[in-house]
Amino acid sequence: MDARDTLDEMAHRLIVSDPTIMMGKPVIAGTRITVESILERLAAGESIADLVASHPRLGQPAIRDALAFAARG
Repeated sequence: MDARDTLDEMAHRLIVSDPTIMMGKPVIAGTRITVESILERLAAGESIADLVASHPRLGQPAIRDALAFAARG
């Protein structure tokens, strides 16, 4: 494992994919909130603060991990 692998792993620590949860789509750990849903809501104009307000369990670190996960593709 090189440094990049370690950084990728750290950047996605809150993102999990389980075939029994949301058909295996990447979600925020401990929730059924998909990365896809977060991206769609941000693209629609919601702010990170809006997302946290509507999903208090989500938190800013989880949203940032979702963005980092999506950016890595």
